[in-house]
Amino acid sequence: MSDETPSTTGATPAPARWRRLLSGVGRALDALQTGIKRLLLLLAIGGAVAGAITGIQLSRPPALKDQTVLVLDLKGPLREQAAGSTRDSLLAQAQGQEPQQLRLRDVLAALDHAGRDPKIRAVMLKLDDFGSAGLSSLREVASALERFKASGKPVVAWGYSWDQRAYYLAAQANEVWLHPMGGVLIEGYGRQRNYYKDALDKLGVQANVIRVGKYKNAGEPYFTNGPSKETLESEAHVYEAIWAMYRRGVEKARKLPDGAIQQAIDSLPASLVAEGGDAAKWALKQKWVDALKTHDEMRQALMDAGAADEEKKTFRQVNLAQYLRQVPDRPADAPVAIVVAEGEIGEGQAPAGRVGGDSTSALIRKAREDDKVKALVLRVNSPGGSAFASEQIRRELELTRAAGKPVVVSMGDVAASGGYWIAMAADEVIAEPSTITGSIGVFGILPTAQGLMDKAGVRTGGYRTTWLVGAYDFRRDLDPRFAQLVQTSIGHIYTDFTAKAAAARSTTREAIDAVAQGRIWTGEQARGHGLIDRTGTLADALKAARERAKLAEDAAVRYVEKSPGPLAKVLQRLGVRHAHAQALLNLAQAMGWAADADAPAAWPSAAEAAAAVPWLGATGVTGDLVWLRDVVQARQPFAAVVHCFCGSER
Repeated sequence: MSDETPSTTGATPAPARWRRLLSGVGRALDALQTGIKRLLLLLAIGGAVAGAITGIQLSRPPALKDQTVLVLDLKGPLREQAAGSTRDSLLAQAQGQEPQQLRLRDVLAALDHAGRDPKIRAVMLKLDDFGSAGLSSLREVASALERFKASGKPVVAWGYSWDQRAYYLAAQANEVWLHPMGGVLIEGYGRQRNYYKDALDKLGVQANVIRVGKYKNAGEPYFTNGPSKETLESEAHVYEAIWAMYRRGVEKARKLPDGAIQQAIDSLPASLVAEGGDAAKWALKQKWVDALKTHDEMRQALMDAGAADEEKKTFRQVNLAQYLRQVPDRPADAPVAIVVAEGEIGEGQAPAGRVGGDSTSALIRKAREDDKVKALVLRVNSPGGSAFASEQIRRELELTRAAGKPVVVSMGDVAASGGYWIAMAADEVIAEPSTITGSIGVFGILPTAQGLMDKAGVRTGGYRTTWLVGAYDFRRDLDPRFAQLVQTSIGHIYTDFTAKAAAARSTTREAIDAVAQGRIWTGEQARGHGLIDRTGTLADALKAARERAKLAEDAAVRYVEKSPGPLAKVLQRLGVRHAHAQALLNLAQAMGWAADADAPAAWPSAAEAAAAVPWLGATGVTGDLVWLRDVVQARQPFAAVVHCFCGSER
């Protein structure tokens, strides 16, 4: 029997050999994966470059011929800004999808330019896929259509299915044609919300909504099972007024007697039964449309009135995207600047379609520090959000006025709560008659789920150096002392809100409090209560800004927006606007070669949750509960909210 010690050198132990072998296999697989990625990337770049070359060619403005019809096939929602990040927009384009959002300014610019363009004979409206829009935005487009008609050129509308938003625009046409199997649905205005008290009770969750203002109903769905009488009172006052404006607008455009729209709706369903259920024939009888025409009949009518295209198959036409390339760009040194504040107001940076305390403030500051800018118009279309971010923006406007530059606020569809807060530093506030504004109130929400934890048999505990540690912990009931702290803080913010409003409107805080309390008003009602200066359009706000800055009546206007990334600038200089060319930018961003200046670090995504459970998304439950989840995840118990869930569903 040998007494030699086993050697520690020589043959490699089996476990080490296996590790080396597996490591080598892993490296080989990594190399293979990298090679495949690079191959796919080269293929993608090749396709994108080819598309870019085509895009550059297609981006050149088309040579228009006489007797051309501008076709406004308005698809998607109508917005002040296209919502979302550049990356999201370009990804959709790269996949061959048409943009599903419309910028209000583009529609207005196209109509105004077309009215002066001798090549444009008429405008045709196609509105079957038209999305959401508030009455204020609709009225802006209607005014532009009136200006176009004043040039002596006709507007024709044709379609097969119009809801009340689409029909409001269709009604402005000289001729309204409906497909024989089509229909028009005008419903009125209102809002139906989900209420979660019973559901949250069953789960063992408490919302703990803390608010100031008896009409401040933003958090109401989480602690009641239905709307309060104050909510119904406030909404009735606003929606009835907006409904009356809608009816008057349609009746005037269609030359119908007062009350004709309401009478037609009240006659249903009997009047439709009398027409044998033929919705198109019913609309014709109500004089909502002028004629029933199929698609080929519509094309032939427009060919007969104007000119045919080169193939002699349809009328000579140009679409909105093509025609916008005919519209001159706004001068970069224009003396009147417009900053858009659209969407919910959050802290930090925000993409287009949202308002960021930092990002929107930076745009205002950029305009203020530009010596060529002599006046600023803030276009507000926002239901509010963070009180802190709202104050950031208001302060920048205050500094702009202090620098000697006039500030005029133009309110769009909604400028409520935080949307009203940011308007308080203006020299003049102008709202559409149908703008939803006011909602001067504050709330906070501190969800807790000790009941849920109890049901699950989970207990929470630990050492605390002070009572504040864990005083707000989602897993435990809210400490009453902490609730008092938050209530006091929110009360202070409400006092600050009303005091600033009183100073801005040259009145007392008591006078503001009487029309505040979280209550919403139309622009016309707000004018009567002294919350705004007058009613009017964006054009009126621009005129006021020019006058205050002592500029010429036709002084140029420009939008101050986030600068595109370096690659986007190169593509723009090349004239690359076509979807396939824009795919280059998206590809670069996806590979991390170019930063997307519009992309925020993180924003709530109710859309992703809704996509996972489509039926819940359709009911609105997903968005409501995801919002509640995000409040918990934010872990900001002192974050006061100045938000108004006040838009109509119609």
